[in-house]
Amino acid sequence: MKSSAPPSDRPLRADARRNRDALLATAREAFAAGELDVRIEEIARRAGVGVGTLYRHFETREAMIEAVYRQEIELLCGSAAALLEALPPDEALTAFLERLVDHVVKHLGLAAALAAVMASASPAFAHGNQKLLEAVALLMDAAAAAGQIRADVKPETVLMALGGLCTARGQPGWEEGARGVIGLLVDGLRFGVGSGAKGAVSAPGAKGAAVASGVERAAGAPRRKRVAVRRG
Repeated sequence: MKSSAPPSDRPLRADARRNRDALLATAREAFAAGELDVRIEEIARRAGVGVGTLYRHFETREAMIEAVYRQEIELLCGSAAALLEALPPDEALTAFLERLVDHVVKHLGLAAALAAVMASASPAFAHGNQKLLEAVALLMDAAAAAGQIRADVKPETVLMALGGLCTARGQPGWEEGARGVIGLLVDGLRFGVGSGAKGAVSAPGAKGAAVASGVERAAGAPRRKRVAVRRG
């Protein structure tokens, strides 16, 4: 299915903004409750707005789901800078990775809704992938500059590990296991600090965006066929 166009940068009036936020909040609650087939007219009713108002903001059901996804990713990735202000860089990185696990657990319903209506090549996913990679790179750069983690590990590597982890979401004990894996990742990043290579973590590029795409597909986008990895 063809993806909707990215949202306009034109600012909304205060009342229009309230209506849009109410629609998104209502849709988010419905997906979280497992109401994957809820009609958008029902979402408008619950949000207390008219159907015409809903369609002025979202031309299709797909556009509404995509907007919920974009908003959630912006909130998640926007927390990286705030974590850096509140915590030492290595602790901020750990907290962000744990928030990513929270994001996956909280949005299983949204993930199913996304998989049902959106292609993995959607511009919304490309946007989310890049934001996620930039957030992890920001935190890793800060931690490496502070001498708290190794500087020879790229954010793409961390996201690759998390991408494999997220494919098992929804399995019994997944959340506890995921947090254990994050602990292992951070311990590995701290290993050998002081004797490894120095310098900033490289900025995410096209290859990094592809790796982040794997995490986002696992966390919320349609899954592709797995490729076997040869172990040496």
